[in-house]
Amino acid sequence: MKRHFTATAFVVHKGKTLLHWHRKLQQWMPPGGHLLENEDPVAGALREVLEETGLAAELIDTGRRHAFDYPEQVAAPYTILIEDIDDAGDKHKHIDFIYFCRSRDGGALRSSSDDELLWVSEEQLERDEALPRADASVARVAEDVRALALEAIRAEREASQ
Repeated sequence: MKRHFTATAFVVHKGKTLLHWHRKLQQWMPPGGHLLENEDPVAGALREVLEETGLAAELIDTGRRHAFDYPEQVAAPYTILIEDIDDAGDKHKHIDFIYFCRSRDGGALRSSSDDELLWVSEEQLERDEALPRADASVARVAEDVRALALEAIRAEREASQ
């Protein structure tokens, strides 16, 4: 089965994480997508955040760095997920590098009628609250997204202390 490399970034600002409504998957998701040719996962995650939200972000380093200068080190992801994808009959897997980031721009998002973007609080995630959509419906956050969003908020809080 084909495998594609992807990178996802949970962006945190003031105790909230940013999710967007993924029209194709019909669920709340963090920014992310396919890595470009010759792109490392950190660069891909930060690029996806900028493209999908308009926010410049910086990594919350959750991994270990070693004290040597060469070879270059890329920050380790918080985790790596392998997701089954069925894109109109094109079945494949995503090897998804999951990173946590903080917004360098604050909470200001690009204005776009194409995307539903929502800052979600730790409390909303802990209560497993259904989130409001632009069409007045509501939708819950998938369990894996909710768990990782909570971890991202906690990692940002620890990194700020």
